[in-house]
Amino acid sequence: MNYDVIIVGAGPGGIFAAYELMQHKPELKVAVFEAGHALNKRYCPIDGEKVKSCIGCKSCSIMSGFGGAGAFSDGKYNITNDFGGTLYEYIGKKQALELMHYVDKINLAHGGEGTKLYSTAGTRFKTLCIQNDLHLLDAAVRHLGTDINYVVLENIYAYLQDKVDFYFDTPVYSVAVAEGGYQVLCKDANYFCKKCIISAGRIGSKWMETVCRELEIPTKSNRVDIGVRVELPATVFAHLTDELYESKIVYRTKQYGDKVRTFCMNPKGAVVNENTNGIITVNGHSYEDPARQTENTNFALLVSKNFSEPFKDSNGYGESIARLSNMLGGGVIVQRFGDLIRGRRSTPSRMQDAFITPTLNATPGDLSLVLPKRILDGIIEMIYALDKVAPGTANDDTLLYGVEVKFYNMEVEVDERLQTRHPGLYIIGDGSGITHSLSHASASGVHVARDIAGV
Repeated sequence: MNYDVIIVGAGPGGIFAAYELMQHKPELKVAVFEAGHALNKRYCPIDGEKVKSCIGCKSCSIMSGFGGAGAFSDGKYNITNDFGGTLYEYIGKKQALELMHYVDKINLAHGGEGTKLYSTAGTRFKTLCIQNDLHLLDAAVRHLGTDINYVVLENIYAYLQDKVDFYFDTPVYSVAVAEGGYQVLCKDANYFCKKCIISAGRIGSKWMETVCRELEIPTKSNRVDIGVRVELPATVFAHLTDELYESKIVYRTKQYGDKVRTFCMNPKGAVVNENTNGIITVNGHSYEDPARQTENTNFALLVSKNFSEPFKDSNGYGESIARLSNMLGGGVIVQRFGDLIRGRRSTPSRMQDAFITPTLNATPGDLSLVLPKRILDGIIEMIYALDKVAPGTANDDTLLYGVEVKFYNMEVEVDERLQTRHPGLYIIGDGSGITHSLSHASASGVHVARDIAGV
């Protein structure tokens, strides 16, 4: 099969690349290859009753499929250059923001209308944070919610399905340079394209490393984020989440000078499992529909780690910590903050006595046996710092789930067009190591599509 453009990966980058190509060059023959399922077939069997923990599906519906790992996220689109990736370093800050606003308009036109755009601009909480040695980052945040995010994806797919050839449950084994373009190799067939866009996502990080090695595309080591997911009563953070929804707060620890940050805040949300290459980690979701909301709020506390000589495998380091958690807890471990600071493990009886109901069925345990001391010390210090702006954060019954690990791909060498050293081969989204968010990944897809379309 011959195509003008083949897109590898149907996450945000791949979806918006296909969408934008159809806006400007609908005559192009475009195919999208996705290792996971179609959106309507993506289903996690964990129901909390019959199936209480990850069973290791061949294709994790939480992490892969149409919509990528963001399909069942809480649907937060952060419109900012302050976090979420370094796309602006390649295309400029103004262009990056314009593309993120454009993506926001597309989402609103496909079912996201009526959702709220939050902003940290001019908020009184910035002063409150500074007074307590915390730093609130600037951003505009569109919160779709897991439910509305799904509707938006359904509508975009409905628009694209008759215009683009989708190949679901079709992993791409390799991409090779061919005369006049590229050869995309799958299990049962090979496909040719003039131009190729790779949008493999975080779950494709190991595959991406192989592709770059085979095509001699330079890469450099990226960071890995390691930490825990905090769950507490929604009322503790309500004064922040009601006004800002997503508050990205950074703290520099007194003990080590390390930066600890909040990430992926889910007001009245739920904690969930995530399967990345067979490793079970933790994440969070939230819903726009009040009927699906909980009494708890959850967010991650993460510490970034970069390595150089002689060790460069940041992801490998994160994987080893996550595997240790899986070995001790059979998956995700949960611990009361009060138990952690008293140096004792949480037990089922101590969990039952807590004044909070966990939203994820995890194994009570001891995170101090899993997380390195430096990282854990930083997280504890951050919790006490947050307690000053959100009293109740450091309560004994605050729950810590571990581990949460954000794996980032090796940063791939591309130019301002997001094109590799091979003409017509583009690498976008989180698989490039350049973007780390829904908004940045989507914007990178639009940028490359416009380059191909010549607009």
